[in-house]
Amino acid sequence: MQLNHLDLPVPDVAATAAFFTTHFGFRLCETRGNNGFALLQGIGGFALVLTRRRAEGVQDFPDTFHIGFLVESEAAVHAAHARLQAAGVSGLPPVSFQRGATLFYVHAPGGILVEVSHRSSV
Repeated sequence: MQLNHLDLPVPDVAATAAFFTTHFGFRLCETRGNNGFALLQGIGGFALVLTRRRAEGVQDFPDTFHIGFLVESEAAVHAAHARLQAAGVSGLPPVSFQRGATLFYVHAPGGILVEVSHRSSV
């Protein structure tokens, strides 16, 4: 089985879509409604679906929920971090080495935690 898509509820569909298209190479394929739905296409056919969260102020994601991106090298982790830093993304912690991976985490709009990592054993 191959993962086809992930549908995430977010308070601002347009801002979250812009984050993933600008910083993570997704392509915006479709929008619907007034900031109610966006379909983003990633590498390998993966679809990221963003839908407007119904209730404001309620976190829909468990504490440890996150999206993880694997990149081809430690240098690619550092390059992604540098691009986000140059773009002025706030709350960006430094790159670190944890659980056998070079990685960093960043929050996307809507409270989505994103991991960018390279695991030399993968």
